This record gives sequence, structure tokens and C-alpha cells, in this order.
Amino acid sequence: MAGPQDRHLAGQARRVAIIIAATMVLWMGAQLLGGALGWPPRFVFLFDLAALAAFVWALVVTTRIWRARRSN
Repeated sequence: MAGPQDRHLAGQARRVAIIIAATMVLWMGAQLLGGALGWPPRFVFLFDLAALAAFVWALVVTTRIWRARRSN
């Protein structure tokens, strides 16, 4: 049976997976809309930076999960 620590780590892993998937879909949608509506490149670049920030956050949290499971 999984303990509270394992459940917490599993919840974090699910959250990371959802964030990665949602970020990818939103980023691709922003790129598509930006091209179709003729948004200026610097406005679309903000979506790139937001996606990059989300991916860096996901990498940091994934590393923490990996280290926590490794120490158990």
C-alpha cells in the first residue's frame, strides 16, 4: 500500500504531466492564432517565454520528484 509520501509524489507527477500537455497545446494554439491573425512577433514571443517558463518549472519539479523517490 502506498504511503502518504508516495501519494504526494504521484499527485505532483500528475500535475507536471497536465502542465506539460496544457502548455504544449496552448503554445501551439498561440502560434497558430498568431500566424493567422497577423500578431506582431514580439507579442507571440511572450507566449514562447511563458511556455519556456512552464517547461523549466516542470523540469525542476520532475527533478525533485526523481530525487525524492530515489532517496526513499
